[in-house]
Amino acid sequence: MPDSVRKWLRKSDLDPVDARLLLSHVTGLSRIELITRSDRLLTETEFSQLEKLAKTRKQGMPIPYILNNQEFFSRNFKVNPSVLIPRPDTEVLIEWLLDNLRPSDSVVDLGTGSGCIAITLKKELPTLQVSASDISIDALNTAKENASDLEADITFRQGSWLDAFDSNITFDVLVSNPPYIRKDDHHLQALRFEPINALTDGDNGLQCIDTILSQAKERLSHSLRIIAIEHGWDQGEYVRNLFAQHGFFNAQTHRDYGNNERFTTWQHQS
Repeated sequence: MPDSVRKWLRKSDLDPVDARLLLSHVTGLSRIELITRSDRLLTETEFSQLEKLAKTRKQGMPIPYILNNQEFFSRNFKVNPSVLIPRPDTEVLIEWLLDNLRPSDSVVDLGTGSGCIAITLKKELPTLQVSASDISIDALNTAKENASDLEADITFRQGSWLDAFDSNITFDVLVSNPPYIRKDDHHLQALRFEPINALTDGDNGLQCIDTILSQAKERLSHSLRIIAIEHGWDQGEYVRNLFAQHGFFNAQTHRDYGNNERFTTWQHQS
């Protein structure tokens, strides 16, 4: 006799939250319906899919990759192993930007990944002119798909940071969540399913930030009004020093929801 929803949940050795997410994904039942219709029998196809997905989860694959979806700033973004999974702490960066952007600003998001930063800014403040780059064509295709699904008009370019854009293009605001984890950081093992090149620079975690600031100084110093860069919880002082080394003085570091230093900003003093 086929398993019911209740029976499959009872037998599953997955985390209960994960098990319910997989059940909703496969059956189409809502969180409430998993309770009110717990006697619903699974079809053979559903049971087979659930067993396959449960095995994948037990191997360590993150739930957002299995479901091909992650919520960010109350919107659903498609995600896959070519892009990082958006984190809630990055929403603090979005909130700061929304408090400091001007409606007519031109914004560039470097290393856009899923496009969550660029798309969210455009959706929250539609008058912005938003561009985004990524060196990974697979990541860029994911970002383009998210922009299309969420009806966000973004200009996408493939390439390394600002090199993706013509040298005569200027921006008012530069934002980036670049690879910043040190190559010897033990946290990398827990993130083994996410794209390694989006996590670490293979060095001290500061090389990409240094490159971005160097390019910004060389190409955008006459137009930039704001720079905002996400980084590791213990990198605030190092990043502020990098800002100063490139002529962006008086940078400030801001904390995330866990009270960890999470991103550093610079604003032009007019």
